[in-house]
Amino acid sequence: MSATWIAVDQPDFRDRVRQLHLPLACLDGHWSSQGQDQAGLKAVLEWRDGVVQLRPLDKELGNPVTVDFIHGKTGFRFMRAQHEMIVKAVAGRSKDPLRVMDATAGLGRDSFILAAAGFAVTAIERHPAIACLLADGLDRARYSPEGAAVAERIQLQWGVAHSILAQLAESERPDVVYLDPMFPERTKHALVKKEMRLFRDVVGDDMDADALMEIALEVARKRVVVKRPRKADSVAGRKPGYQLLGKSSRFDVYPV
Repeated sequence: MSATWIAVDQPDFRDRVRQLHLPLACLDGHWSSQGQDQAGLKAVLEWRDGVVQLRPLDKELGNPVTVDFIHGKTGFRFMRAQHEMIVKAVAGRSKDPLRVMDATAGLGRDSFILAAAGFAVTAIERHPAIACLLADGLDRARYSPEGAAVAERIQLQWGVAHSILAQLAESERPDVVYLDPMFPERTKHALVKKEMRLFRDVVGDDMDADALMEIALEVARKRVVVKRPRKADSVAGRKPGYQLLGKSSRFDVYPV
């Protein structure tokens, strides 16, 4: 299978990856010069103007994807985190600060909102390009007056969530495991957002979500929370203990 993305091999970008405490090896097999044959490529991961970005090669997919927790919609949401449905789903009736593992972190928006609500969050992301975007966004948030305290409550781990969860010591088990798996879309309205179209080209779907669900149920101390499209099937065919419903999505909650 041909590569769908490359990382632009420049000294400044390698320095940035080291600064973000990510292993350079995470981009092995993807480092390349911009001059290479781009047939089959969908996107380019690069360090430009002080930001790590994933630039689509198809102009119809819009602007490069970056992670910015402070401005725009994410900035508005984290400032009112206690009102977010995800916070209510993760917290349940607990008033105590919880340890949460976001096992499918992606661009980290949910992780940041959970951290803004006061939870200690471990964000796990296995795709190297997305992990670089997330690490860069978290690092910049740490240097902002609005986001510094929130970003400090998030620990990013690059790796496969299945393995990380399975190897946790008893003392490391989180109170809550949060999952937002990406499944193949089945409706004619799929892939409306340009960013999501790019994600599917570069990242693909989470075909092993059922297995991750089973591991999460074994590890979580209090509950597993799964975000799903409102009308989608439940993960692994498991009926949740209860649900929180939004306009387009829902949160399935599995007490353990």
